[in-house]
Amino acid sequence: MIKQVGDTEIQLKHKATCHCGAVELEIDLPDGIVDPRHCDCSICRRKGAIVASVLLSGIKIIKGADRLTLYQFNTHTAKHYFCSVCGIYTHHQRRSNPHLYGYNVGCLEGVNPYLIPNIKTYDGVNHPADRAV
Repeated sequence: MIKQVGDTEIQLKHKATCHCGAVELEIDLPDGIVDPRHCDCSICRRKGAIVASVLLSGIKIIKGADRLTLYQFNTHTAKHYFCSVCGIYTHHQRRSNPHLYGYNVGCLEGVNPYLIPNIKTYDGVNHPADRAV
């Protein structure tokens, strides 16, 4: 649980925005930033974001729902959202646990995710949902 990044204290309800400000989210973070990580799946390698997760009820779109663009691929389980104006990835409904959103830690107001030490990389290339049953 990360309660502070640099000089920024993580709020219980923290504001998150895309780059241009067209999209604004309120993210419930009662435990701070939990398990920040990279993923090496095909989309995450390209976007390069540090992500963490919250329950689906933990993200409220305050502004710009009409500016969010949905992108899905492969199994079409995960739902990746991007600002249609500036292109910033804000959040996604997770494939491995569709009851959670992953969110872009870099979108949290005042947070520089590169100040978070020891970011793990998860193996998204060998995703559990791709394994034969």
